[in-house]
Amino acid sequence: MGVGNMLKVNKDMCEGPLLGNIITYTIPIMLTGILQLLFNAADLVVVGRFCGSVSVAAVGATGALTALLTNLFMGLSVGAGVSLAHALGSHDYKAAHRVVHTAMPTAAICGLILSVLGICFSKQLLIWMDTPNDVLPYSALYMKIYFGGMIFNMIYNFGASILRAAGETQKPLFFLTLAGILNVILNVIFVTVFDMNVAGVAVATTASQALSATLVVIYLMKRTDCIQFIPKSMTFHSKTLLNILRVGIPSGIQASLFSISNVIVQSSINSFGEIVMSGNAAAANIEGFVYITVNSFYQTTLNFVGQNTGAGKYDRVKKVLLICLGCVTLVGLVLGSVIYLFGEQLLSIYITDSAEAITYGMIRFSFVSLPYFLCGIMEVATGALRGLGAAFTPMILSVVGVCGIRIAWVFTVFQYYHTQQSLYLSYPISWAMTLGMLLVAFCVIYKRRMALQPRLTQKAEAQTANM
Repeated sequence: MGVGNMLKVNKDMCEGPLLGNIITYTIPIMLTGILQLLFNAADLVVVGRFCGSVSVAAVGATGALTALLTNLFMGLSVGAGVSLAHALGSHDYKAAHRVVHTAMPTAAICGLILSVLGICFSKQLLIWMDTPNDVLPYSALYMKIYFGGMIFNMIYNFGASILRAAGETQKPLFFLTLAGILNVILNVIFVTVFDMNVAGVAVATTASQALSATLVVIYLMKRTDCIQFIPKSMTFHSKTLLNILRVGIPSGIQASLFSISNVIVQSSINSFGEIVMSGNAAAANIEGFVYITVNSFYQTTLNFVGQNTGAGKYDRVKKVLLICLGCVTLVGLVLGSVIYLFGEQLLSIYITDSAEAITYGMIRFSFVSLPYFLCGIMEVATGALRGLGAAFTPMILSVVGVCGIRIAWVFTVFQYYHTQQSLYLSYPISWAMTLGMLLVAFCVIYKRRMALQPRLTQKAEAQTANM
């Protein structure tokens, strides 16, 4: 089984009709992301049903901070996916082998670093976020246990990124389904039988992540093509690692800075007290299902544009973007409206002891869930730019557009109009302004790549001839 073995194609991104391939490729990613969110949703539902709204607030208060710590490293999985997509698009299977065996040890190291950071600093960071004293002990305990198993989270996400770049989206869904079932079962057992409260749901989440990581590694080891994972072949190929870092670091920085703005927003939410925190946490968790759905089109755009860029097929790149923009707009509008219309019923799944918290959750829905399609368009535009190989442009524009506007809003408008409505309005405004800048940037960079198309096509053909 040599490293040059041709890829076993699960979804051909460079040939055939795009709409059908994009839809069938996206649906498993969508379902996989929803299952990942169900991990946290199961945590909130179980503690809400059996432990009360304070425990819901405790788990919910960790979301923005957890994302802040993990997103920088998670961005490297994006870099691995783009590097692999380019290698596969140009039929450079040896390069694909190097990407896989550089990415997996990178994932393990990222997980270990995150465990140390999360265990050592989570409580202090929660204090800096003005987490209420009655919520703080539960939030800190949840985070320490959650980050203790972060290596599993990283390995699964890097492995899933590798499979998606190769056109395989069904296996990550299957692995996460099994892990999700385990998570729900352990949640109920640890909370209701052993009375472990938030510690129980954190342990259950870690155990489920361990299962999904184990399954994705075993599957990669059993493959017989160029993305087969051979543990003894793990090493840090310098050029490959630099390519992963070139795309991954800007992606991670962007996500982390997003998280900083969300941490600032969460701190502002905390100023309203635990009832508002509870309603906000439940609403944000429900909106997460919309985000995961629209974000699946980001991942599809990233990989389809990446492979076609590697193959020098820039005519298909533009078609991919237009199709994904249309799909994400339709899906975002429908889901955002459904969540708003059935908001009270959905919130009551999470919150059973406070009608007031449900009312506060509905306030968030009216300002955030209805215009969520704008976030989807922004995500797709970002994926197209990264797929083209542009690393810093989407980072800079997104940081300025989303993070800059939200932070400035909190320290200006929100200070004068200290209401939830004022705070939540920063979301659609930042999305709209950022997506406009990203679409302009895509047009400029796309034209530049088109000018280089003949040279890149010749390079791809030469590599194919040498296989």
